[in-house]
Amino acid sequence: RVPVVDNGYVDISAITGNGRFAVQSVNNETGVIQPMADITAAVRKVDGIFFADCSQSAGKLPLPDADLISISAHKLGGPPGMGALLVRNLGLLSPTGGQEQGYRRGTENLPAAIGFAAALEAGFAWMETAVRLRKMLEDGIVAAGGEVVAASSNRLATIGSYRMPDVAASSQLINFDMAGIAVSAGSACSSGTLKASHVLGAMGWDDKSASEVVRVSFGADTNASDIARFIDVWSGIAARVKVA
Repeated sequence: RVPVVDNGYVDISAITGNGRFAVQSVNNETGVIQPMADITAAVRKVDGIFFADCSQSAGKLPLPDADLISISAHKLGGPPGMGALLVRNLGLLSPTGGQEQGYRRGTENLPAAIGFAAALEAGFAWMETAVRLRKMLEDGIVAAGGEVVAASSNRLATIGSYRMPDVAASSQLINFDMAGIAVSAGSACSSGTLKASHVLGAMGWDDKSASEVVRVSFGADTNASDIARFIDVWSGIAARVKVA
C-alpha cells in the first residue's frame, strides 16, 4: 500500500519494488488531482504495472500514460452501469469469458454503450464555468467559518470536501436534505456508512474533524444561483450551532 501525505497526494518515494500499482487520478472525496506523469515515471522505473482509475477525471483531464485505465460512464453524464477498460497490452489480461475470444463474459449492453458515446461527444466546455463556481462556493464556505479539505492541492473543480466545525456530518446531511440539497458524508458510493472517511484518515485528519466533513459535487447544469443557495443554507446551519 502506497501511503498518502497530508495534502492528499500519493507519496511517490514509496513506489518501490516490481509490483502492481493502482492510483485514483482524482480522488472521489477531495477532488485532489494526482501527479500522474510523475507516478507513471516512478512505476516504469521499478518495472511495475500501473492501473489508473480515471472514473472522476476522464473527459475532464487528459488520460495518463498507464498500462490499464478504467472509466465510468455515469461520471461523464452517461448511463450508470457502463464503463470502459483501456488496456495497453492485452497480454496483461486473462481471457476467461465465453465471448469475444474470452474477453467478455456476457452480452453487450448496446443502449448503455450508445449513451456512453453520446456523453463523451457532448464534451466538457462547462468545466471553465465549474472553476468559477467552485471559487464562489469555497469563498462562501470559508466566510461562514468552514474549512476546505486539501485547499492548497491541485483539485478538480467539480468535487470537494468541506468541514463545518463542531457539526457532525450526519446532522449536516439532515439539514441539507430538508433544504432540498443533496450532499454526502465521504464518498457517494458509501454514504450509508457512519465510519470516518479513510481518505481523510490517510491524510492525517483525526476522527472528530473527519466526522464533520461533507462531500459536495456538481455538474454541467449547476449555476451561480445553486451555489448561492447552498452557501446560504451552509451559513444558516453553521450559525444555528454557534447560537446553541
